Amino acid sequence: MRFARWVFLLAGATGILMIVPSFFLENKTGADYPPPINHPEYYYGFFGVTLAWQLLFLVIGYDPVRYRMAMLPALVEKGSFAIAIPTLYALGRVPGVWLVFASMDATWLVLFVIAFMLTPKEQPLRRD
Repeated sequence: MRFARWVFLLAGATGILMIVPSFFLENKTGADYPPPINHPEYYYGFFGVTLAWQLLFLVIGYDPVRYRMAMLPALVEKGSFAIAIPTLYALGRVPGVWLVFASMDATWLVLFVIAFMLTPKEQPLRRD
């Protein structure tokens, strides 16, 4: 349970630190990776949903046993990016720099699986 707590708290905190600056980098992103962003609803939608997931990771980390089942969609959140980016790279659709971010999500995915497996299904009984 302690492992899951730390994994999800660290994932949420580092995720927030990485995502929040992106809300202010729309123009730079469009300049660095042309063409300029012409669908800002997708850009801000992506980062908004991603930020919401980071907040959920903090909730899971607060009480891993209670929110154990929320770990399952968290696996999908990490796995979808970790699988999509290498596939897109292999098809020549994204630059290689994205593989770094995908590998980070793949690492979190492995840690989330371990946390899920180590977290008990119910709160252990306390003996006073």
